[in-house]
Formats: sequence, structure tokens, C-alpha cells
Amino acid sequence: MKRIKKAAIFLSLIIGVSVSIAYKSDFFEIAKQLEIYTTLFKELNMYYIDDINPAKINEVGINSMLKSLDPYTRFYDEQGVENARINANGQYGGTGLEADFKNNKLIVTDIIEASPAAKNALFIGDEIMAINGIAIDAEQKETSLSQLRGLPDTKIILKIKRQNKSFEKELSLVSIIKNPVPYYSLLENKSGYIALAKFNEKAFDKVEEAFLSLKEQGMTHLILDLRGNPGGLLNQAIAIVSLFVPKGSLVVTTKAKVEKWSETYRTMKEPLDLTIPLVVLVNGRSASASEIVSGALQDLDRAVIVGTRSYGKGLVQRFRKLTYGTQFKLTISKYYTPSGRNIQEMDYTNRVSDSIPKFSDQERPKFNTKNGRKILGGGGITPDVIVALPSTTKTTKALFKTEAVFDFATQYYYKHPHIDSIIDFSLKPSDFQDFVTYVKTDETFISPVQNSIETSKKMALKADLNVEKIYQKLIDEISIEQLSHFQKDKNDINEALSSEIIRRYYFEKGMYQYNLSRDNTLKKAINLLNNNTKYQAILH
Repeated sequence: MKRIKKAAIFLSLIIGVSVSIAYKSDFFEIAKQLEIYTTLFKELNMYYIDDINPAKINEVGINSMLKSLDPYTRFYDEQGVENARINANGQYGGTGLEADFKNNKLIVTDIIEASPAAKNALFIGDEIMAINGIAIDAEQKETSLSQLRGLPDTKIILKIKRQNKSFEKELSLVSIIKNPVPYYSLLENKSGYIALAKFNEKAFDKVEEAFLSLKEQGMTHLILDLRGNPGGLLNQAIAIVSLFVPKGSLVVTTKAKVEKWSETYRTMKEPLDLTIPLVVLVNGRSASASEIVSGALQDLDRAVIVGTRSYGKGLVQRFRKLTYGTQFKLTISKYYTPSGRNIQEMDYTNRVSDSIPKFSDQERPKFNTKNGRKILGGGGITPDVIVALPSTTKTTKALFKTEAVFDFATQYYYKHPHIDSIIDFSLKPSDFQDFVTYVKTDETFISPVQNSIETSKKMALKADLNVEKIYQKLIDEISIEQLSHFQKDKNDINEALSSEIIRRYYFEKGMYQYNLSRDNTLKKAINLLNNNTKYQAILH
């Protein structure tokens, strides 16, 4: 017995020493790397030929390091922390305009209806040249954007450039509440429609408010639109699921390296309606909290999911405080829907250089819903009813990634003080031709193919090769072929243009109204809700 005790004590000592050595080894390696970084930073600051910005270099270095892990783990300086807080809260002091940098210019990208910006005739597409007399610096993007926000009841002076003319506007800052439900309405056959754009702190309240309003109007079916919703707060996702399932229902579990961060989340609220037929719309830009809501409602057989496969973000982030008011958001766990599936698309753990593997359809693990229906894990939420996307050419897809549609809509707005009503609006054939000419002559759009040809041409000319005429002929031929692609995708391009143009006159609400009248996915959802036999057959 004594021998056994001695052996156990000896084994414990070995384990303890091993753990201690491993800990010291890790600590030494971290200390070593930090010392290398500190030494390099000091030498760079002292001896580099030009003046450097230590804060900027440090931020670039940190974010490059974090980006090697996954795209969601990132560093925030003091201003970034404040912007993230505003983004989650959904409320701030501002003028009602949103802006972003396009080609190193600060451009107004959205205007909230009835806000000070709207009342003072600021338009989408306006360039902000200075704020309170301070010129916009494209190198200080976060700082410039933060100057557009402040305490309510204060004033701000903006220098605006519009159509090559500059002028100043003094605006009052008011409390701006970013509504996560930009539009809801009672559609045909008494189907209610609620668009949820983001899971901020107002999400549950606004969805509940919209639901009760539609109920009073006689709603008998509901369509919850999560298309394009990038996610947000986990607690809001759980609360929204609680509207439609019994109290205490499992919504999501998280599994983390730190045990206390591995949690199980169940609904805590009494439901509003357990029986109303429910369809949830998703697409490739529905991510994170959107996938938690759609995944839980699918797993629990409470809703039919319609659309295209969602983004596939099955990772959970949390903010951690650092020194000097900075923070960083890091991935701490993976989440799992009630059936036990993780829907993460990209496997960042097993990345090889810049190549990140992802699940193929054949590799995706299989799970069962509450009623025994077969569903897939990995690679996002696969809808129960898949709506095929238009077969847009790669040239047009590349076009949509540029600012061409946005910029043309800005020009169109200046040329047309008034347009027809939302429902009656349509572009003329001449408008489409104007857009094609705009893209071609103003060089707003340079396709990846054209870019490659231009690069190859420059290399050839540097090598003193007389090939300029040959390359020009090739570029002309490519341009002709690309124009034929635009003609092929004319309907898709017109829809994108019309939607952007409508937003200039009737704000975000008008854009939703316009799109709904032409939305094939929505029509599919309405037809499904009209056929209760088919709806129930999908769920059972």
C-alpha cells in the first residue's frame, strides 16, 4: 500500500513538474517574441529614414497578425471601440447621414428619412470635404467618421462638394436610433413581412413591435427576411427565436477552450405565437446571428427556410479589454444549433498559407431536425426551399463589386428632380444605354481580365517590345465581349440601378417597397404559405 502511495506521489510530482515546465516554456516563448518585437519597434523608430507613425504601424502589425487566424479576430483603438459600441447599441448622436470612403473620398452613402441631414437637403453621393473646418484625411478614416457623431443638441459644420460645387451646411446633432427593422408590411393573402437588417440592441423590441402591429392588421402568416443580415448580438437572436417556440427551448450551444465560456442558451421569454405559419428568408449574406435564428427554427421544425445557402459563420467572438482604452475582439468558441450542427463554412484551423479549406457538399455532416428531417452541417444553412439565383455572367458580377451603379444613380438623381411613384418607376431603354456608355467612357469599371491585360502590356513595354497595337486590339475585343455580357444581364443590371435610384428619392423604406414588388424569393414564400398542405409536408 505504501509503495502504491509513493508511486502516486511520484507520478503527481512528475505531472506537476511537466506542467510547470510546459508553462514556463510557453511563457519564455511569449516573452522572447515580445522582446524581439519591442526591440525591432524601437530600432525602426530611431533609425528609419523617414518619420513613422508608431500607432499606425502598430495597428497594421497587430491586425495582420490577427488576420492570419480568422477574419473576425481584430484590434480596435479607442475610436474603434466607440464605433463598435454604437454599432451594437443602435443609438448615437448624429445628423442622420452615413458615410464611407470611396476612392479616398468621404462619400455620403445613406440618409435617414426626416433626419437633420434629410431636412437640410444633403444627398446620397455628396462628398464631405471637411468637418468643422478640418479637412478630411483618408489616412485617418476612423477619426473622420467619428467626427460625424457627437453629443445631441450640439452643431456640426460640413463642407460639401456636389457636382463640382462646394458649400457649407450647419446641422444639429440629434439622438439617432438605427432601426434594425427598416420595413414591415401586410402583404397579399394576409402574409406579414418583417425585414430584419441587423441584430443590435433594438432588434427584439422592433421585431416584436412589428409582429404585434401586423397581428392587429389581421396577419395569418409571417415572412421574416434575414437576407443580407450580417448578424450581431447573440442575446437578440435568442430572444427573437423565443417569439415562436415554447419557453425553455434550446436555441444554441457554444463550445470554447475556456470551459466557463462553453454555454447552453435556451429561450427565457413566453412566446407570442406557436402556430402561425412562418417562413424565414436567407441568402449568402445572412451570417452569424441570422444563421442562429434560421438554424434553430429549422432544427425545431418551426419555420420553413427559403432562399439560397447562408454565409456559414459558426464562430463566436467576444471583446477583451486591453490597455489605454483599446480592445480586441477574438474568436472564443464555436456555436451549435439544437440538432448539434456547426455551420462554419471555412476551416481556418487547417489553412495552408492563404488557402482555406471548406466543406464540400459530400463532406458535410448529416443531422436530423426535431421531426426527423435530414439537414446538413458545415457550409451555412441550406434552405428547405432553394430559390435559384439568376445566371449572371462573371463580368456583371465584377461590375456589381465596383461603384459604377452607385455613381450612375447619383448622376441620374441630379438630372431628374422628380420620378414616378415607387410602384410605377422603371428605367427607359435609353437609361440602360446611358449606363453602358458611362461604364465604358468614364472607366468606372475595369474588369479583372482588362486589369490583367493592362499589367501584361506594361511589362511588355518595359521589355521594349513593340506590342501596343496588338494589346489595344485585344482590349477593344474584350470590351466588345463585355458589353455583350451586360446586354445578356440587362434585367439584373436594371434592377440594381432602379433599386439604388429609388433609394435617392424614397429612402430605405421606398427601396424595400420597390424590391418587394419584384422579389422572386418573396413570391415563392407567399405561394408556399398559400399552400398549407405543401408547407406542412416540408416540416413533417
